[in-house]
Amino acid sequence: MEREFKEKLLQFVKEAFIEDVGAGDFTTLSTIEEAQLGEAQLLVKDDGVLAGIDVAEEIFQYLDSTLQFEKILADGDFVKKGDIAFKLRGKIHTILKGERLVLNIMQRMSGIATQTAKYVSAVSGTGAKVLDTRKTTPLLRFLEKRAVEIGGGVNHRFGLYDMILIKDNHVDYAGGISQAVNGAFTYKKENHLDIPIEVEVRNFDELKEVLSLERVDRVMFDNFTPAQVKEAVELVAGRLVTEASGGITLESIADYAQAGVDFISVGALTHSVKSLDLSLKAKLI
Repeated sequence: MEREFKEKLLQFVKEAFIEDVGAGDFTTLSTIEEAQLGEAQLLVKDDGVLAGIDVAEEIFQYLDSTLQFEKILADGDFVKKGDIAFKLRGKIHTILKGERLVLNIMQRMSGIATQTAKYVSAVSGTGAKVLDTRKTTPLLRFLEKRAVEIGGGVNHRFGLYDMILIKDNHVDYAGGISQAVNGAFTYKKENHLDIPIEVEVRNFDELKEVLSLERVDRVMFDNFTPAQVKEAVELVAGRLVTEASGGITLESIADYAQAGVDFISVGALTHSVKSLDLSLKAKLI
């Protein structure tokens, strides 16, 4: 686990336990001796793609470094109902304190990874890659985007700071595509920013204007049909990285991929996902 991700995770975990535990887990404190040991195992109750095993281990180790965490499955594994993902052994207080946070994260991440894997499978054999978007749960973006990667997808920009993405509202507020792109290019130069510029286009007139500017790295075809995407890709002719976006579903994504586009962004990877059903089951020693 890379350092930046781990730092974000630990900061998040601290806040999550403040929210969930507060002054204490009074149920566990009042019913179970503090020194009592136990075992538990994570039971998979749905078919799908597992995600968040490494995160779960970090959370339990954060709570108690003496806890034994045995990985049985790994992030990215296809799982079926009845599989055991990991086993725990240690203080019952620790296991119960971490249970809900780990389940919430893993169920959400596994749901996203499962959804992503379906979209990735649908474009198999083409050159297209499946992208996520910023349509994520606030403060959980780093986990949700990690789940997209586990499912075989590719991360788009993480936030507003790592790409200049000129969308329809920017164009309209700036007074046009040329004004927006020229302003972005000047801003990049003056502030010594090494980030790409992408422009969303709504029609072929806007696309032709983007191609005439020679200051853009990537173009997004917004709400184009697959036939229009094919025509647009041919017009771009390899001069820019291409992306299709807007209402693309699992049923339609293959048509977009076959149109020759480089990337296909899908908000549904993260904004409307069914969590994978998981359960942490206790075992006495």
